[in-house]
Amino acid sequence: MSRLGLIERWKSRLPVTARTPVITLGEGNTPLVRADRVAKKAGLPPGSVYLKLEGLNPTGSFKDRGMTLAISKAAEAGAAGVLCASTGNTSASAAAYAARAGLRCVVFLPKGKVAAGKLSQAVMHGAEIVEVSGNFDQALALATAAAKTKGFTLVNSTNPFRIEGQKTGAFEIVETLGRAPDNHFIPVGNAGNITAYWKGYKELGLSPKMFGWQAAGAAPIVTGRVVKNPSTVATAIRIGSPTSWKTALAARDESGGAIGAVTDAEILTAYAFLAREEGVFCEPASAAPVAGLFKLARAGKAPKGLTVCVLTGHGLKDPGITSRFKPKIRRVKAGGAIKL
Repeated sequence: MSRLGLIERWKSRLPVTARTPVITLGEGNTPLVRADRVAKKAGLPPGSVYLKLEGLNPTGSFKDRGMTLAISKAAEAGAAGVLCASTGNTSASAAAYAARAGLRCVVFLPKGKVAAGKLSQAVMHGAEIVEVSGNFDQALALATAAAKTKGFTLVNSTNPFRIEGQKTGAFEIVETLGRAPDNHFIPVGNAGNITAYWKGYKELGLSPKMFGWQAAGAAPIVTGRVVKNPSTVATAIRIGSPTSWKTALAARDESGGAIGAVTDAEILTAYAFLAREEGVFCEPASAAPVAGLFKLARAGKAPKGLTVCVLTGHGLKDPGITSRFKPKIRRVKAGGAIKL
């Protein structure tokens, strides 16, 4: 039995018609896992914190939610190909879904700034790669200009169908919990995801407080100014001028939430904690909301009620980060004995 993709699952809430070819890899329906050790560390009661594991989407990140719809609509419109700028996850997702649709895919990547796990996906799915000597924001400018080429569709989060697909994450959380969380914690890079979740909750008539978390070295929304040279170990949110800046602020203000920043050290501490204490291996950017929860807890400001932290990508997306942590290794000769 095939797994139902999110377009078929939520078609009554999505801009699709009988003419829309559904390009799917069975995305969505990701686990919502109770995280009592996270709650305990934050000084919160058992059962008050849950993790939405978006790294269990087909290409390993939340990007698949929006990409299934963006590629389906591009195919419906008769596009010859799609293109995007990316710090990695968008390119991996776009390449996979374009391959599924039989469309040409061109990805603009900041040279030397894309994690190996993500780059390998784009390569193996047959994307045409354009290396840009600059950061993500400069790559996006080039991709946006190139998208004016006849027959091509830009599938970055400027594409409204991306946001429409990603809002389904909110539907799933409410369906699983039987209610909205009181607090929704999420990483913020290009800010499309916080925008999408808030849109989903609003469509359901619900209003959890939205807490977005940027990396301290790439926190334009927090500082109120563009960061020309963003820097952080969390490559997925290494963005200095978010496309969805205004709508992220609207999500924050309308929900009564906040957008804050966490340091790389705080991100890596949460990254290791999730893996070693909760059995959840996520990429560094995904650990930002948990790092934010811990930061608020240290200040005596951990929010009350039910909290959902969205972990946006799998740890295998950025395997090089694990070299920062020394493994516990004991070596013995073959045939020898070891005392455990």
